[in-house]
Amino acid sequence: MSQKSALIILAAEGAEEMEVIITGDVLVRAGVKVTYAGLSGPEAVKCSRGARIIPDASLESVKEQKFDVVILPGGQPGSNILAAHDGVGELLRAQVESGGLIAAICAAPIALLSHSIKVELITSHPSVKKQLEAGGYKYSEDRVVVSGNVITSRGPGTSFEFALKLVELLVGKDTADGLVGPMVLQ
Repeated sequence: MSQKSALIILAAEGAEEMEVIITGDVLVRAGVKVTYAGLSGPEAVKCSRGARIIPDASLESVKEQKFDVVILPGGQPGSNILAAHDGVGELLRAQVESGGLIAAICAAPIALLSHSIKVELITSHPSVKKQLEAGGYKYSEDRVVVSGNVITSRGPGTSFEFALKLVELLVGKDTADGLVGPMVLQ
């Protein structure tokens, strides 16, 4: 089996660092190759709580590559930036066409709405629930929702559950379950 790959897209500023780092870390522990791509290039991104993350590449330089999952972290103004960025929309639509997974956490599901990504059921941070419902999405209060090839989650406190669900979908439930003990999640 070939190594699975994930792309985490970082807005120029305001990504929620817990959602970026926890998700990426858990995926790497499962053997997934993770690439962090910055919308404004490989320059350091100032996250919503002040941490700085240096992307591996620019979104522009990896947009033609195929990834098993494209991940949108939340945070403000990061989620709004992702929702307004044409390149993010093009990448998400290409991911849908190829049958790949799309994952969005916290407020980032608003990017699914703005880029017309159809999904049966969605969850998000409570702050954008009304916006998503007004956009026609059926909403769930569950902590992680899998609807077709789209995975959504509620926020920083659900980052481990979100990441473990991605591991389960990409690599298998046994691998996901095997990470719980060493990370002392239960």
